[in-house]
Order: sequence, then structure tokens, then C-alpha cells
Amino acid sequence: MTIVGFHASHEQLPPSRLLAAVKRAEQAGFDGAMCSDHLEPWSVRQGHSGYAWSWLAAALEATRFSLGVVTAPGQRYHPAVAAQKLATLAEMYPERFWAALGSGEAINEHVTGDPWPDKDERDARFAETVDVIRRLLAGEEVSADGLVRVDRARVWSLPAVPPPLFAAAVSTETAREVAPWADGVITIDQPTGALRQFMDAYRDAGGRGPMAVQVHLSWAPTDEEAVAIAHDQWRQSLVPANLAWELDRPQDFDERTADVTPGQVAETLLCSSDPARHLAHLADIVALGVDRVYLHHVGTEQDGFIDTFGERVLPALKEAGR
Repeated sequence: MTIVGFHASHEQLPPSRLLAAVKRAEQAGFDGAMCSDHLEPWSVRQGHSGYAWSWLAAALEATRFSLGVVTAPGQRYHPAVAAQKLATLAEMYPERFWAALGSGEAINEHVTGDPWPDKDERDARFAETVDVIRRLLAGEEVSADGLVRVDRARVWSLPAVPPPLFAAAVSTETAREVAPWADGVITIDQPTGALRQFMDAYRDAGGRGPMAVQVHLSWAPTDEEAVAIAHDQWRQSLVPANLAWELDRPQDFDERTADVTPGQVAETLLCSSDPARHLAHLADIVALGVDRVYLHHVGTEQDGFIDTFGERVLPALKEAGR
């Protein structure tokens, strides 16, 4: 059965309000949740960026469903430190915590003062990082002297079962590259044909585990409000992915999208007051065989979205995913 989850966006809300939102989402019938792991928001207008790992511990304690995070170890987080915090949450909350690993974006990683590598070097560093983390979670003592340097690291408090490590990926090329090691994969909503190709690429390369999709959407009592919310909060979606990896300040994203119109933003995600339209779109994704769908309402007011979708979207979507 398809899991329908809630996405908690640390860039858009203070952590205290996100904690209240994730508790409300569980009560409304969402099956799980996930969150981002940013140092900076995408836009000055978003205005927040709480520390995901403190929040995750509080959220796991305050709820009973599963929670995950999309994170980028390798520069901002040394892989030994990343493995330690992954292990700690998995030991405290068995079979409820997962993480999706990616190679990151400059906006979050430049803070270390180290140069931001080109994509080939980032990919190579990411592969080394994943290997180190997996070995540490398996109980090994690890040393490494490549793009990632580790000196006799060991994680002492290990969970009985290591947490699932998903890969965060968008392109079919990346889907193939991560398939050998990932316990599952998460991507973002794409046109049906592109999403099917992504899924096929991952499975054909030997990819195992759940297929998850994060869906950005905008809901409000009127269509006009839904479009206005997306235009205010999520216009950075129009920055091409290859450039979004390289920009290193929220102001840069704001400058790149200063002339974007509401209509242009509305072409990148579904903006509608009609729960039936959202349900139809989500049902098409589930029909592809997706195992998990995480819904991200891009507005800063979450209560109305959670309650409306809990009543008018989730029951039918779960039935479609049986």
C-alpha cells in the first residue's frame, strides 16, 4: 500500500511550528513525514532554516510514524559525524527513521570555507562518503585518505538494524549511479513520462527498496491565493537544477527570479483550491507504482492544508494505492 507522507520544510517555518505541523499531520491521517536539511533558505522571503537533526529527535519523540530527512554529508557534515547521528536516531527509534543522501548544493555547503567542487568531483566525493557511512553503520573502524579523509573512526552506539539509506536523485543518470548501494530512492515530481523513465532506470540498474516521490503543491481556499502563495514562496523552482547547485546565497535565487510571473511559477507545480484536482494528479503518480508520496504544500500556513487533505485527499489516495 502506498505511504502518503507530509513534508516539513525547514526553510519556510520555524522549527516549533514545524513540530506542531508534523503532529497535526499524523493526527490527520498522514502515514509518515520527511524534512529538508538546509543551512540557508532558498529565498530571503522564506526566512527560516532550523537545524534538522535537533528537530528530528523532537519530532520522532512527539509522533509514532516514520520520519526521514534529505541530507548531504561530505562537506558541511563529515561522514563520521553523519554516521554517528544516523545511528543514534535509529537506535532510539527503531524502524522509524530513514535518510536520503545526496551530493548537496553550494547554498548549504559553502559555509565551511572549502571550495565548492565541480560536479564530477562532487559525485566522486559522494561515492566515497556513502562508502564510509555504510561501513561505519556496519560496525567497522574506518580510515580513508581520498577526497574524504577519515582517521580510525568508529560508531560505538549502533542500532540493532541500520537505518535505510535512500538516494536523493532527479536524473535518470543519477538513478543508475546510485542503484548499486541505495536502500530506496526519492525524487521530485516530474511529468509522467520522465518519472516512469527515472523509475525504470533505477530498477533496471538493480535498484531495490521503496520508490518515493516528493510532490510540491500549493493549496488555498481560492485558486488565486494558491498561485500567489507559490509565487511568493516557491519561485526558485524556475532556477535550472545545474545552476541551483552552484548559487550560494538566498539573495542569488531572489535575483534570478525577480521577474518571474505568478503564471510561470504555476506551470511548475499544481496550484489549486480544488482537492479533487490534487487527488487526480497524485493518483496518476501512485498509478506508476510509486511506494511513497510525500506532499509539500509550499505555503507557510499548514493547518488548513493538513486538515483539508486529511479529509478529502488522503483516504481516496490511499485506496488508489492499495
